[in-house]
Amino acid sequence: MDNLEMELLQSAEDDMRTVAFIKNYLPQEVKDIFSEEDLLYLLDIIVDYYNVSGILEQDGDENGEIDIDMEKVVDYILHEIKKDGTPDKYKAEDLLWVVEAELEYASNQEE
Repeated sequence: MDNLEMELLQSAEDDMRTVAFIKNYLPQEVKDIFSEEDLLYLLDIIVDYYNVSGILEQDGDENGEIDIDMEKVVDYILHEIKKDGTPDKYKAEDLLWVVEAELEYASNQEE
C-alpha cells in the first residue's frame, strides 16, 4: 500500500469516527433524521466551509482557540445543499446540532 492509499484509508477511518461521535452527540429526536451517509455528506460541506472561509488560517486567541460562528457554517451548508438540489431535506436547527457535534469532536481531538 502506498502513501496515498494509507492517507485515504486513515481519512476514511477518521470520517467514520467523526460520524460515530456526531451520532452519539445528537439528541434522539435529531439522531433519527441523519443517516451515516447524510453525516458524511454534511461533514464534507463543513470541512469545505473551513477551507473556503479562511478559518483554518486564523491565529487563535491566547488559548489557541478560534471562534467559529456556527450559524455561518449552517448558512453555508444550506447554501451548498440548495446548489446540490436538495434544499428542503434539512432544517437549520437540526444542522446546528451537527455543526456543534463536529466542533466538539474536533476540540476533543486536539486535547
